[in-house]
Amino acid sequence: MTRLAGTVVEVADLRVVHGDRPLVDGVSFSLAGGQVLALVGASGSGKTTIGLALLGERPRGAVVSGTVRVSGQDVSPDRPPAAGFVPQHPSSVLNPVRRVGAVLREIAAHHRPGGAKSEVDSLVADAARRARFPESLLRRYPHQLSGGQQQRVVLAQALVGDPVLIVADEPTTGQDAVTRDEVVAELAAVVAEGVAVVLLSHDLDVVRALADQVVVLRAGQVVEAGPAAKVLTDPAHEHTRALLATPPEPRDHAPAGAHRLRTTGLTARHGRATVLHDAEVAVGAGECLALVGRSGSGKTTFARCVAGLHPPSAGEVLLDGTPLAGTLRKRPRAQLAAVQYVFQDARASFDHHRTVLDQVSRTAVRLRGLSTPDAQAAALATLREVGLTEAMAARRPVGLSGGELQRAALARALLAEPAVLICDEITSGQDALTRTGILDRLDALRRDRGLTLVVITHDRAVVTRLADRVAVVHEGRIVEQGTAGEILRAPRHEATRRLLGEPLLLSIEE
Repeated sequence: MTRLAGTVVEVADLRVVHGDRPLVDGVSFSLAGGQVLALVGASGSGKTTIGLALLGERPRGAVVSGTVRVSGQDVSPDRPPAAGFVPQHPSSVLNPVRRVGAVLREIAAHHRPGGAKSEVDSLVADAARRARFPESLLRRYPHQLSGGQQQRVVLAQALVGDPVLIVADEPTTGQDAVTRDEVVAELAAVVAEGVAVVLLSHDLDVVRALADQVVVLRAGQVVEAGPAAKVLTDPAHEHTRALLATPPEPRDHAPAGAHRLRTTGLTARHGRATVLHDAEVAVGAGECLALVGRSGSGKTTFARCVAGLHPPSAGEVLLDGTPLAGTLRKRPRAQLAAVQYVFQDARASFDHHRTVLDQVSRTAVRLRGLSTPDAQAAALATLREVGLTEAMAARRPVGLSGGELQRAALARALLAEPAVLICDEITSGQDALTRTGILDRLDALRRDRGLTLVVITHDRAVVTRLADRVAVVHEGRIVEQGTAGEILRAPRHEATRRLLGEPLLLSIEE
């Protein structure tokens, strides 16, 4: 449905305070239909809180003041707007035991109470079309969909109520370059219909491709705002310049040394389907291997086999020449500590009812045999190393931003003093400053401790900054390996060229 342009969103002097801590402090902006406004800033800068305020939601116990209007109507928890929400991790909000079409029909029926079945089916079909989600997949369950398909499902859920506004929270987080381009095209098509989009994103390539306006946040305040072309090419504030910092050149050689981690003929199945075929890699002490590939390519299955989270059907994983047991249950404590895994969705990896310190310190109790007081002291020291304070550690996960929780998850893994650390998209959804801090810390760890890193990533900047070697996984097979410099400058396989090509250049005006 094409809409007439006009002011859709008005935010004036928005303040959100939780206890004595201001989460958002005096933010103002406006947005017309058919335009995209990007909120950009470091973790904890207030982006998500503003996005929730646009939807009539607020953190529990927070005090909100100022004005938020959508289509001229004041927004509050009692008066939610005609708006849709696209979350950062679709898998965390999709019901795993219900078919996606059934959930879409339920949402459509909510928006058309008493409507005939034909009317509800028409709304679902229209939303699926606008989200570019094939109707033939509506009978599938979420786990039967790729990451890109799950992203289209949540976009269809946002569209089924025919909103005037969509709040998109990191919609390309964890997506490979091909899927990212598809998500951008889908959002651009929605914008072309006249829908206003507020984009919360750390992916500056996506911001460049979509945004008409950019608002840069720091500690809940606006430090710079204006047309996207001006802010992104000629930033006035030093914080904006830091967020836009250019990554270094890729490495052209890998460090010499004995192989710390090696896989031979590693093969794995999901049910009857073989999803990983004869994967062979060798990574030295202090070396970083980047695994890149599309969603569903098999790279995460490979990493989970190394970590003991998925039993291989054939092949071996060797640590310093010694075979590792295929499952966690069969690995002794020394092997459990030696290989640690940091998951992409840090929030889902924490218990929401216990403090961060309690959960991080348990690693040292279980895997190092420390007493609880000694484990907590060691946990606090490690948390400080990754930039978290004692006050943050005393909070439950809900009190930390996504970036802060990702650092806590990294600290939890490091506390085991591993030989191999597997990082699954741990910088996805992070701003440039937080990403740089995490990568700098990992780089220092491998130099100082000889830590071997296996990094699963879609981010060319991560490969450039951290990787010594790159393995490209395509349809369950490693199709290309080499140094980061070789792979980035002269990729041989078509899958590599598509995944690690030049940054996104799409513009919605084109």
